[in-house]
Amino acid sequence: MKLIKPFLILAFFLIAIVGFAQPGGGVPKIKITGKVIEKISKQPLEYATITFSLPNNPKPVAGGISNATGDFDVEVKPGTYDIKIEFISFKGNDIKQKNLTKSTNLGVIGLEEDAAQLNEVIVRAEKTTVEIKLDKKVYNVGSDLMVKGGTVSDVLDNIPSVSVDVEGNVSLRGNDNVRVLIDGRPSNAINISEALRLIPADAIEKVEVITNPSARYDAEGGGGLLNIILKKGKNQGLNGTIIASTGYPENYGLSGTLNYKSKNFNLFTTQGYNDRSNPGNAFTNTDYLNDNNEITNSVNESRENDRFNKGYNSNFGMEWFVSETATWTNSFNYRKSNGNNIDNVFQDYIRADRSFDYRRTRINLENSDSENVEFATNYTKKFKKDGHKLTLDGSFSTSDEFNDALITDTATNSNRTKFDNTLNNQSQNRNLLQLDYVLPFGKSSQFEAGYRGDFSELLTDYRVDNDGVVNNNFTNKLEYKEKVNALYTQYGVKVNKFSALFGLRFEDSNININQLATNDFNTKKYNNFFPSAFFTYELSDASSASVSYSRRIQRPRGRLLNPFSNLSSNINIFVGNPDLDPAFTDALDFGYIRRWEKLTFNTSLYVNKTTDVFQFARRESGDFVNGIPITVSSPINLATEYRAGFEFTLNYSPYKWWKLNGNFNFFRNETQGIYEYTNFRNEKVTQDFNNIATSWFTRITSKITLPYKIDWQTNATYNGPQANAQGKSLGVFAANLAFSKDIMKDKGTLSFNVSDVFNSRKRIMETYLPQFANSYGEMQWRVRQINVSFTYRFNKPKNEREKPTRKMQNDNEGDYQG
Repeated sequence: MKLIKPFLILAFFLIAIVGFAQPGGGVPKIKITGKVIEKISKQPLEYATITFSLPNNPKPVAGGISNATGDFDVEVKPGTYDIKIEFISFKGNDIKQKNLTKSTNLGVIGLEEDAAQLNEVIVRAEKTTVEIKLDKKVYNVGSDLMVKGGTVSDVLDNIPSVSVDVEGNVSLRGNDNVRVLIDGRPSNAINISEALRLIPADAIEKVEVITNPSARYDAEGGGGLLNIILKKGKNQGLNGTIIASTGYPENYGLSGTLNYKSKNFNLFTTQGYNDRSNPGNAFTNTDYLNDNNEITNSVNESRENDRFNKGYNSNFGMEWFVSETATWTNSFNYRKSNGNNIDNVFQDYIRADRSFDYRRTRINLENSDSENVEFATNYTKKFKKDGHKLTLDGSFSTSDEFNDALITDTATNSNRTKFDNTLNNQSQNRNLLQLDYVLPFGKSSQFEAGYRGDFSELLTDYRVDNDGVVNNNFTNKLEYKEKVNALYTQYGVKVNKFSALFGLRFEDSNININQLATNDFNTKKYNNFFPSAFFTYELSDASSASVSYSRRIQRPRGRLLNPFSNLSSNINIFVGNPDLDPAFTDALDFGYIRRWEKLTFNTSLYVNKTTDVFQFARRESGDFVNGIPITVSSPINLATEYRAGFEFTLNYSPYKWWKLNGNFNFFRNETQGIYEYTNFRNEKVTQDFNNIATSWFTRITSKITLPYKIDWQTNATYNGPQANAQGKSLGVFAANLAFSKDIMKDKGTLSFNVSDVFNSRKRIMETYLPQFANSYGEMQWRVRQINVSFTYRFNKPKNEREKPTRKMQNDNEGDYQG
């Protein structure tokens, strides 16, 4: 937090030096007024641009934008002008050689939607939930019935190209090396999977899926980026939405958004509270083998999980329109949760002749609390030339997570009861500073440069007591410090139908990994260049093709590094590796988009090469529990991984009442690497991890408008099987459905949804370790969920369109394509 004061001083200083006085004096001006509407619906268009230029000179001499009611007024000197009225994704309206000698009202000007848009298809929120663009996909949450009463994890699990596994881990096109951003910034949460379950889905405006980011973005995330954009009201006056939900298993939620916008400022807030129950289950059946691969004994382990969580999510913000060209935005985010988890583990020990030996029961009672606080500030200065701007960002956050558990261990072959206590407290501070500058050249090129500083500290205090005695094998304080300073530059140019964007990013990393319990201090320093290049060619008004390249990095963090790990099971233990090095990815992507009247088709072919890739290896530890060997799983840097695949996305509207969206992804993953270690018998063991695996997944979403204006939405997902060097995961099918009906003259909406209709969302694994063990396991993080929600809107129509401000594609919402 020490960085706040100098940053605010710098922000105020830049506000002062870049502000400029309004010109005055000269020939008296006249006022030109009018109103811009959508021609078909007659709805007003906010942020439409009105440009005045001289007939023999296309350079604008005056201009303005329409307000929330579509009205505009522009002051010009008397004369003859060409007037152009424009709005993104609409056909422009030209008024040629208009002679203006006095104040004039141009009347109502209607604009028609442009069916053939360049490089993107923008679809209204009530028509579909997906915008397909050449360089990314944008998922609009507003009209998705599936996620009503849900969380951000539910939102992500409905997005094309994105998968969320049963534990909440996110992957993009089958690659779990994904960087998750919130409003363009890394999340301040220690456990991102848990944080995504705290934020209500209704707080999200949209999610951007960027499979091959440019140099402007963090180099983190070899699989790509997911940018979660929170709602910030845009309509004039006071308006808002309140959503109440309930469900089974026990699930209660109340959230709301409130916005007040005037000429000089915009106030917005999102508040959400939920009380959730997430029962789950799992089992792992393991056969232990001798040197002849014969079964010596077996353990069948089953789990019953009951997780109860109460969470509160809050966001306050204000946009201050300092001038017509300058905006200063500040927001305060607060999240808090309290959880009580009950984890019952039953282990049945089986003899070699398959007869029952005895049962061990482990009851894990866990309490967890987390608190996250973040202050974010943004200052944007736009200059006279369209697209010329300076942006300053700062984010300062702190997070705390406290977990304590009591594990009771009993066995039918013993009268003794064992008690284990675990304590896992984590504290994180994170400060982020960023500066971006964009300078257009002429009409077809631009230069961009910026700086980003990301500074974080994470302290993990983990302790285990066995019957009141500290177990030093599981007790440690791990201090992780990360300082990343980055500089980047980009240049984009467009020549006729060809566009190019070249970028270079430099990141200097200084990382400390300190094991305070053992006084083991490690420092990793490295700096790297990350080039990127994007090429786009417009084949026609309805189709475009692209090729892109970028270099990415994945830094190990958290539990991957901590060598003193969780004691959730006494025979299957995960142990982190403090010697992990970062993995580097070179990504190449070929894209194509084609549009017809009712169909949009987008496909891409991608190839990734990752060096020092993380691989989880299982091995025997040399320790035993009642004759059963303890298996340790640990991440290692394992040589090289080659990933190649293709995907396609379809948006199809066969009828006005039926919208379809489909996504298919197929990939091939080749791992090359040998793992060697010395076992407890002092024998050298070599594991061959060379492996070639293929897998695929597909998702289809259907939205139908039934009679009486009832909306019915269904989606189905299938994740295909995938092999690895030590086993395979099996294919899984899952489906969701939802219904909604508008009531109270469209001010209210009643929704009903079922998540995981067939109760089939599981992780199913088979593991083969010759001369040690074979196992089969299934894990279901959350059983089928049924929700009912009610939405009430005031001063905010259901079909409200969030109108974008007029800006070039080089804003944070997309990469410059010329």
